[in-house]
Amino acid sequence: MATSELSTDPPARATAAATASETLEDYTLRFAPRSYRRWSTGVVSVSALGGIAYLADFAIGANIGIAYGTTNALWGIGLFAVVIFLSGFPLAYYAARYNLDLDLITRGSGFGYYGSVVTNVVFATFTFIFFALEGSIMAQGLELGLGLPLWLGYAVSTLIIFPLVVYGMKVLSTLQVWTTPLWLLLMVAPFGYLVVSHPESVGAFFDYQGENGDGAASLSSVLLAAGVCLSLIAQIAEQIDYLRFMPPKTAENRRRWWTAVVLAGPGWVLFGAAKQVVGLFLAVYVIANVADGATVANEPVHQFLEIYREIVPGWLALALAVVLVVISQVKINVTNAYSGSLAWTNSFTRVTKHYPGRLVFVAVNLAIALVLMEANMFDFLNTILGFYANIGIAWVVTVASDIAINKYLLGISPKQPEFRRGMLYAVNPVGFGAMAAASVLSIACFFGLLGETLRPYSPLLAVGLALVLPPVLAVATKGRWYLRRTDDGIDAPLLDDEGNPSDLVLHCHVCDTDFERPDMAACQAHDAHVCSLCLSTDEAGEHVLPAQV
Repeated sequence: MATSELSTDPPARATAAATASETLEDYTLRFAPRSYRRWSTGVVSVSALGGIAYLADFAIGANIGIAYGTTNALWGIGLFAVVIFLSGFPLAYYAARYNLDLDLITRGSGFGYYGSVVTNVVFATFTFIFFALEGSIMAQGLELGLGLPLWLGYAVSTLIIFPLVVYGMKVLSTLQVWTTPLWLLLMVAPFGYLVVSHPESVGAFFDYQGENGDGAASLSSVLLAAGVCLSLIAQIAEQIDYLRFMPPKTAENRRRWWTAVVLAGPGWVLFGAAKQVVGLFLAVYVIANVADGATVANEPVHQFLEIYREIVPGWLALALAVVLVVISQVKINVTNAYSGSLAWTNSFTRVTKHYPGRLVFVAVNLAIALVLMEANMFDFLNTILGFYANIGIAWVVTVASDIAINKYLLGISPKQPEFRRGMLYAVNPVGFGAMAAASVLSIACFFGLLGETLRPYSPLLAVGLALVLPPVLAVATKGRWYLRRTDDGIDAPLLDDEGNPSDLVLHCHVCDTDFERPDMAACQAHDAHVCSLCLSTDEAGEHVLPAQV
């Protein structure tokens, strides 16, 4: 580390300080420090699970059941749940243990400093696709309850989210905790009513053969149904955007900590799968018992409205259906907007060395989602989600494979997290290559380029390749491309005696701000420390440590 006079360029220091100040509100592009993580395990887990309040699961369950019949849909949902849970577990643990979002994890888990930019784009795509889907459902509710035309409902459902996302976790945690009880009551009541008051609906549900009446058990139909559901695999990244604020794991909170991580991490899929089953159950009932029910059975607002009408007066049923839709869509779309803005901002900052502010990309994400809504993406739901699933699977399973196999089983990938510029190579062929191969081949399979017989197997192909290729490539490259440096120039350890990230505070001489040890590295040009974001925005690379020989 060279020793010289600290940089005193006022414009550069002012820019760096402004950037640091803005990101401190929610540590947008950084490790989440212990001093900020004051929420209990319960608050973090409830906040994370509040983000899965979306009604898209009801629409997805209804769509795959209508297309493939109940039997195939249930098996597809079961397969989806197993894959999501197993792939999500290592990611959720790693995020909660080391307080990183999935992009920072991805960098050091086989992709490299710039290699993970592509996965950020994949995740950002997930957030605006599902924002558009949820916004479409909310617009349907506003049209039904308030008479708003759909185009205006799309705009309202988009604009209402922006002010709620401005302040990040502080506002989101409060919103999710306080709205969850009412949401649960409104969602569970119709299902419970049908099971108790119309027990015959259960038998009709299991007997349902789909709209074409050919829903007999079929492996290809099961896999096609699972492929649609697996488009939700990137939801683990949104769960992690909350889980990164978990308190340190200690001997005293060990049981609570693990319970929160499992339930709010991979455990989200248990709730998601249940909602898909209920969505199909309600759709089958509406098709059988409501005039013209087949035309609206896949729309959650109509599913709930028809059941509410049997329980309460019509005006109240309509009010309850609209309230449920609005609460559900706000709860999930604040998360979609928030997580999408993090993904876009992170990618843009690394590529351009300039931090424009997270709110710029909140607006970008919302604008893209609004265009999708106005293009009526709801009518092409199965195709869009089935295509996206292949890419999402390739990314998430690749990172999970690197953590579980390469880090913990083989010991080739460094176990301690790394995300700082200068410490990582630009691109690591292990993760980047595995994801690219899994994505390309599974998408080719999805579009029938490998033969119509193999077409339904595209999600399994994506899972298999993404699971196997990372250890194969890691062994082939001997782990050569994981770390550009093993020494960050700071003598103090990254982790404390309990394995949690250190809370030692160091001073960044570039932005003149204090940060905790895991976010810092030694400066190449000065006898001082520099934070990870100042390294990211260092256009000349003046402060970035050189590669170790």
